[in-house]
Amino acid sequence: MALERTLCIVKPDAVERRTCGVILQRVEEGGFKIRALKMIRLGRLEAEGFYDVHRHRPFFGELVQFMTRSPVVVAVLERDSAVRVWRELMGATDPAKAAPGTIRKEFGSNVGENATHGSDSLDNAQREIAYFFPGVEVSPVA
Repeated sequence: MALERTLCIVKPDAVERRTCGVILQRVEEGGFKIRALKMIRLGRLEAEGFYDVHRHRPFFGELVQFMTRSPVVVAVLERDSAVRVWRELMGATDPAKAAPGTIRKEFGSNVGENATHGSDSLDNAQREIAYFFPGVEVSPVA
């Protein structure tokens, strides 16, 4: 196994329902080290830039509107196989199809409001981390 980093976003729906603490506790219980953490309010241009890969998909406008409606918590998570393990802990994108005990099953409402985001590959993790944590904001590998 290899030590990896991935991006975690606790989305507006979870922030609004005050479940950030529980979700972050689950992250740590999952063996992750939190290497960077902040709460931010995305502006329209920031959300559009982050989700640019989806710009031509029919849900893009709705996604941007959702991600800008209230604050989000962004974090850099680290552990062996971080991308895969974080995606397993989050569960399927659709909470109705997510496995019992996963974050999205417990805290998500639907495909659009599913509580969390996680990078889907190491390449995207690097890009996404740099998007939210430029420069020296991320703790070095211990």
